[in-house]
Amino acid sequence: MCGGWLLAAACADPVLVLGPGPATGGAEADDRASEAPASTDPVIPDVPPGSCDGDGACQNKIDLLFVIDNSGTMAEEQLNLAENFPMLIEQLEQLEDRHGNRVGADVNVMVTTTDLGNPLCESFSKPDYQAAKGSPIWTPCTSRLARFSGFGADPLVVETACTQVCDPTHPAQPTDHFIHFDRHGSNVIDGTPGRALACLGPQGIDGCGYESPLEAMVQALNPSACWNAPDQCTKPQWSWIDKPFLRDDAVLAIAIITDETDCSVRDYSIMGDADFQAVNPRFGQHAPSSSICWNAGVVCGDLNPETGEYSGCVATNKDADGTIGVPDDEAVLHPVSRYVDMLRMFRGQGREVIMLGVLGVPEVTAHANVPPFQPTQGGVEALVYRRWRDPAVSAGGDILPGEWDAGTRAADKEFEFGIGPGCTSYDAANATSAGQAIPPVRIRSVCESLNVLDDPETPADEGRVRCCIESICDADFSPAIRCLTGLIQDAFVPEG
Repeated sequence: MCGGWLLAAACADPVLVLGPGPATGGAEADDRASEAPASTDPVIPDVPPGSCDGDGACQNKIDLLFVIDNSGTMAEEQLNLAENFPMLIEQLEQLEDRHGNRVGADVNVMVTTTDLGNPLCESFSKPDYQAAKGSPIWTPCTSRLARFSGFGADPLVVETACTQVCDPTHPAQPTDHFIHFDRHGSNVIDGTPGRALACLGPQGIDGCGYESPLEAMVQALNPSACWNAPDQCTKPQWSWIDKPFLRDDAVLAIAIITDETDCSVRDYSIMGDADFQAVNPRFGQHAPSSSICWNAGVVCGDLNPETGEYSGCVATNKDADGTIGVPDDEAVLHPVSRYVDMLRMFRGQGREVIMLGVLGVPEVTAHANVPPFQPTQGGVEALVYRRWRDPAVSAGGDILPGEWDAGTRAADKEFEFGIGPGCTSYDAANATSAGQAIPPVRIRSVCESLNVLDDPETPADEGRVRCCIESICDADFSPAIRCLTGLIQDAFVPEG
């Protein structure tokens, strides 16, 4: 295990460098962001003197990071998320202290993608595309419409995932590399913080399909990155930044939105290693696919041959030979401990840390009725790890209607992903689907490490929920947003 942190600089093998510079936000945006005036429209909730205003003792600062999957299957999910962003901002503005007074939340919101770059993506990446590698995306999606076109001679084009939530003629945007608002106003021009986040949120569909949300999170939260330590920055492309996203005295909130398993690669040789590849049933040979990510970082228990279900699956370290349970410094994916340790570092500094995952789990069917409004039925508790099943979804299998008609079968999907779907979005009445998602074993482990367990030796209940996992197959992300703000609310004013 790597001792201490900076993990982003000290433990990687090979080292993953921090952000690519202005290509993610646009060179034009550098000048605009450094020169545009900030909004002076006040947002002033009721904050009695001595509570969370001025020198009051109450905590009201929040640093919120969104890590959003920008691969080819995420258009509808990005739109769903963006449609709920104004509600998120409204709920943050209305956060209350234990006396029922609004705390006047002081909020920074930064957005990045799940794309760290990968050798298997380089051959088809567009000439104008660069992986974010954890760096901030701060320009409105209307200035990035090329990102909403897929690949091939007849690419999928889903610009409406942006334009439906962001006015192309007057896109709201921040003057910094993150959105900031407090009770006195915001750094947003041409709109409100809610509209600005709706414009920033959609990331497009031309990112790498080997998603690396955990490593993107590490790079985004690296305390020495230019966007977190501008006074120490020596990179010209970030020289315009004059204030940090991360603040020492803020609650740290992280939201990861993805429909695949985490593929935060430490040793890129595995991308061409047959030991981690599955056999393509069409050709009878090992070939690269997203199953590499599952095979390199997860181990499953016994398989029931009748049901196709595993007894369970857990995150594990594997070395280049596929040996299970090796030390962290031999793992081919970055070990889960890397991310758990980083979040523990922040908690050791006295910060509250909370996480929302909108991931490949069954839809949540019930939530707690008090903050943090965590799932109580469905979701991860209903998750079953299993193999893919024929026939089409409409006939009781797993294959989406269009794929079944095109000849795709369960063996093809098993090759592609290595595990069956954690959830499927299917509208039987209209015979349509918004897609499927793969179970989030590694992300779940990191998220659930934040939960505080009760000490059975004491009469008090010290247990605290700090992780909320919702389904990316849900047609409405508003419960996920409510759980995120509920986690933040409970971090300010714990129940009990």
